Amino acid sequence: MALTVRTRDVPKIPGAVKWYRVSAYITGVLLLALVIEVIIKYTPLQLEMQLGNGPFFVPNGTAGEAPGTFNLSIAILIAHGWLYVLYLFTDFRLWSIMRWRPSRFLLIALGGIIPFMSFVVEHRMQQKAMDTYHELIAAQQREKEAAR
Repeated sequence: MALTVRTRDVPKIPGAVKWYRVSAYITGVLLLALVIEVIIKYTPLQLEMQLGNGPFFVPNGTAGEAPGTFNLSIAILIAHGWLYVLYLFTDFRLWSIMRWRPSRFLLIALGGIIPFMSFVVEHRMQQKAMDTYHELIAAQQREKEAAR
């Protein structure tokens, strides 16, 4: 038997969806930047990215060493790692409010580690959650009208 959203949790759905969407887009964009960084670093190009004085692409191992430069490659790696944790938190919050099956939590979690998947999964989960939300609001309205 599938679990349904608790009545007390219905008003929480739009906020949970909003935070999930924001974290999904941020994580997805950083994951794509990380893919680019890995491609240019571990292919024959052997380059890293840096910001500041000098060129944007520098030989592997030299990013951020010159005065006034910042190692963008490492920053992307660290930012994606920490923001993926935030993504998992928002994933868990939405999943627990909606009371979905555990496999759906894992599917959403994979969205943050498989390139482009966060955008696809975000769209589908947001749509499912908001459809459920609108159905529950309509059912609550019908119950109120029937009670009159």
